Amino acid sequence: MRPDTPADHIAEAERLLRTAAQYPDDREPLFLRAAAHLELAGERTRATPLYDELLAADAAEPHLIKALKASNLWEYGHEAEARAIIEGIRTAGPLESAPWQIAAETLESHDELESAHDFFSTALTLLLAPGEEVPYATHSLLIGRHRVRRLMGLDHDTWDDLTDTLHTAPVPLDELHDPKRLWSLGSSDPGELQAEITRLRAELGTYRTALSRPFPVAVLHWPEPELNELLAAYPTLRAEYPSHTDHLADLEAALRDLHAAGTPNLGIVTGTVPSYEAFAASEAMSPSDPNLLPQYATTLAARGRAVPWPPARTAACWCGSGRAYRECHGAE
Repeated sequence: MRPDTPADHIAEAERLLRTAAQYPDDREPLFLRAAAHLELAGERTRATPLYDELLAADAAEPHLIKALKASNLWEYGHEAEARAIIEGIRTAGPLESAPWQIAAETLESHDELESAHDFFSTALTLLLAPGEEVPYATHSLLIGRHRVRRLMGLDHDTWDDLTDTLHTAPVPLDELHDPKRLWSLGSSDPGELQAEITRLRAELGTYRTALSRPFPVAVLHWPEPELNELLAAYPTLRAEYPSHTDHLADLEAALRDLHAAGTPNLGIVTGTVPSYEAFAASEAMSPSDPNLLPQYATTLAARGRAVPWPPARTAACWCGSGRAYRECHGAE
């Protein structure tokens, strides 16, 4: 059962914190979920120390945590500190979409529309290369920018046109983001009310689609030292991984096939032998069983370990070669 009351949210947060103490490798995603429940319970002052603790412990996603912290701080009166954190995110220029989106939506929710628009635009300039296919994780930045521009009464530009092509719901984005929609809620005209119901259903369908895949469809990547250790310990897995070079090529090919089939939200998770062995023990299965590999990949993705694919063509390749993706596995 989902938490519905403040007490339920607090109980769930405390459960997640206990779980984090038992599984320190999953501490970061568990802390973030616990902080979210505390915020929903109205216990925002208790959420902030969780963000601080993660940042002090060399977090894997520091910019995301800072954005969440800023959003939380602003809600209980610490606007100046929140603004400083948001400006720090802009200066750092992270290459992930989530920190930009959270910071921009924080500005938007406090009627800082020009700043929110600038934040969305800066993020897209950094994360999207001209002519490059839009990564799944970047869709929400385009949609957020479209929404803010509609609120500001600005005309469509090239990015708005691109956003319209990505939108698949039956109700156009211009209609969903129409600032005058709120007026129709007080109308007694059955036609206007029915139109609003149709729009709300379209929005709900979009949200449900996004929530149906809360983590990426992920494939499992083994760095060469880890793969060598894995095959030395479990030689039967050589049928899955003839060589490290073949493994990398197969991984890229699998992702491209999934993408061509229309699968959104793709990602890569990186395995380690100790983690894999611990997972096998938890499932009461042998690490030498190849059927365990996709389950391990899915579990890592569910724990927030997936890196979105494809990376920007100018970004470092996912394989760790140090070369740009377009010069490595992204080469056509």
